[in-house]
Amino acid sequence: MKKITIVALGLFLFSANTGKAQIFKDIKNKVEETVSTGSSSLTEDEVASGLKEALTRGVETGVAQLSKPDGYFKDLSIKIPLPEEAKKVEDKLRKLGQGKKVDDAIESINRAAEDAASGAKDIFVNAIKGMSLTDAMGILKGENNAATTFLEKTTRSSLFEKFKPVIKSSLDKVGATKHWNTVFTSYNKIPMVEKVDPDLDEYATNKAIDGLFVQIEKQEKEIRENPAARVSDLLKKVFGS
Repeated sequence: MKKITIVALGLFLFSANTGKAQIFKDIKNKVEETVSTGSSSLTEDEVASGLKEALTRGVETGVAQLSKPDGYFKDLSIKIPLPEEAKKVEDKLRKLGQGKKVDDAIESINRAAEDAASGAKDIFVNAIKGMSLTDAMGILKGENNAATTFLEKTTRSSLFEKFKPVIKSSLDKVGATKHWNTVFTSYNKIPMVEKVDPDLDEYATNKAIDGLFVQIEKQEKEIRENPAARVSDLLKKVFGS
């Protein structure tokens, strides 16, 4: 029964893009064929490996996209703004004609996230390698973002731990720390304002990770809805050439 479930999962993720009704019809036919013959040329390990390879390719594509120039900065769904508690800082400085300082700070934070993004790939890949058959069943039965939810559950804390020093280094490298300090030093010098000094490293790390999962969810949607490029022998064997 496990074999049937995992075969169905593989077909669900990689069926030709002929509409959801056709996808589920294909799954049903494949399951019925497996039941009637009582055998399959594929082992559970092969099908599970095919799934893991597919998810790994999705992760690699998503991380590569974020690592490019403007991967964060030009994507409005993940672009990192100043923190919410700094909204009054941004508004005040823009009214005083110092909007460029704010713009420089925002751009540099996003550049830091792009610079650091590639460091997330290994953590995601390790989580995928550790995926069990039970995990795979959960993804099959879950929502369209079930794989993303699985990865966030299993990697968020590790990502933060590994990502924070990488982000800190990137923030310094691209000048984000300097621009950040300029913004809040300028604001805190304004008479009669309440001083503001958010933690840049922690904020940028969390927002960069949020963006990673948004991008991974996009890749998962693509895997579920569109045919995959079966470029390896394993994927051809599992899902057909």
